[in-house]
Amino acid sequence: MEFSIKSGSPEKQRSACVVVGVFESRKLTLPAELLDKAANGYISDIVRRGDMEGKAGSTLLLHNLPGTLCDRVLLVGLGKEKDFREKEFGNAIRTTVKTLNETGAFDASIFLTELAVKKRSIAWRVRQTAMIALDATYKFDQFKSKKDEVRRPLRKLTLGVERRNELAQSEEALNQGLAIAEGMALAKNLGNLPPNVCHPTYLAEQALVMAKEFNLACEILERPDMEKLGMHSLLSVANGAHQPPKLIVLSHKGAKASEKPLVLVGKGVTFDTGGISLKPSAEMDEMKYDMCGAASVLGVMQAVARMKLAINLTVIIPATENMPGGNATRPGDIVTSMSGQTIEILNTDAEGRLILCDALTYVERFEPDTVIDVATLTGACVVALGGVASGLFANKDSLARELLDAGDESHDRAWHMPLWDDYQELLKSPFADMGNIGGRWGGAITAACFLSRFTKKYDWAHLDIAGTAWKSGADKGATGRPVPLLTHYILQRAGKLN
Repeated sequence: MEFSIKSGSPEKQRSACVVVGVFESRKLTLPAELLDKAANGYISDIVRRGDMEGKAGSTLLLHNLPGTLCDRVLLVGLGKEKDFREKEFGNAIRTTVKTLNETGAFDASIFLTELAVKKRSIAWRVRQTAMIALDATYKFDQFKSKKDEVRRPLRKLTLGVERRNELAQSEEALNQGLAIAEGMALAKNLGNLPPNVCHPTYLAEQALVMAKEFNLACEILERPDMEKLGMHSLLSVANGAHQPPKLIVLSHKGAKASEKPLVLVGKGVTFDTGGISLKPSAEMDEMKYDMCGAASVLGVMQAVARMKLAINLTVIIPATENMPGGNATRPGDIVTSMSGQTIEILNTDAEGRLILCDALTYVERFEPDTVIDVATLTGACVVALGGVASGLFANKDSLARELLDAGDESHDRAWHMPLWDDYQELLKSPFADMGNIGGRWGGAITAACFLSRFTKKYDWAHLDIAGTAWKSGADKGATGRPVPLLTHYILQRAGKLN
């Protein structure tokens, strides 16, 4: 879809469709009032008759509105004006784009970006509109022999801004929103691919393709490289798999070489059977999403590289399958991690932390400024937070606050969870330095505590996205989260968030 920014009156737009909003209590927004004036009260008459009451999610399509140059006008209900916030704005944009895609209009001019949203700038509204518009039209149908095609899909979207002096910052925000949306689409595509296609080698190949397109540095470590480094915790997970494990290292060098990098580590278990601690068969197909941490950090890298942000960013992905087999790791096995710490593996289905801990030790060689790992780590986090917020843990409160703010800004929210030493006691093992699980209670916290033992040398945060990385049921599919949260965090670090 093609996007543009324009400052002008809605009644003067030569477009297949102009979109304006109506609040409950029959209140027209300013662009709607301008159209109504040009049409000699046509819209206010419709609203007065009750054909459009302004309820959130409602729409009304008008053809050949008098006094205008457009073919159609779409009225979008916004709900109560006093309750109009970020969520309501996002819902209005999503409703608009989905409706437009069904009208047969090839292009449209949206005048919802002019709406006031408390404490949110025009740049925020434009950025969100671009992100939501592309997300609303996303489809994953490459494996269907007969595709569900839209008869005349929307091809061009013009976003209206009220004042000409808002054009420059709106253009920048539009480019940011599109970059984030494309990063989300990449993360969703990778997550939605079947595991017989998206295995560790495939992820490595995608990293190499990205490196070539955006002039990034890329290194792929193979099993012998990991053995030489002493990554026996990571390799213990790969023991039962025929697919070879990979450690993917991808770097964007947008700042001076002396500037310490931000490092993102993404869990890349491309299929998780649970290993010898085999999962129940119900919904096991969804364990292809256990690499959504890897997918999301690749999506962030693409967004950052496309925007050419002046920041040094490195992405590290430990990638493997977790399969049962004659050579698979057993409950009770003890392995030595790259850090030298020993781990008694009590449950082979707690494998994400086993691959992440070696990656988090490997990170030390980059002398990072900050490290953030992203992982579909625990079902316990889903129980705690559902599918609304990602779990956030950090060894530095200021870093946690920055990520929480980025989540609020992007409406890709997280919730700060405790990382107290009291929970470390649950990881005690009589035979090794630690067990890989801490028992039934506080599972998301003990998993984070496990990882914290490998992150003493830098500022670190952990995002548990087990509840937010994908959806089940009728809307089944990867969500692309937390690409918006992390990219907004990076934009803030780069001084590019308005």
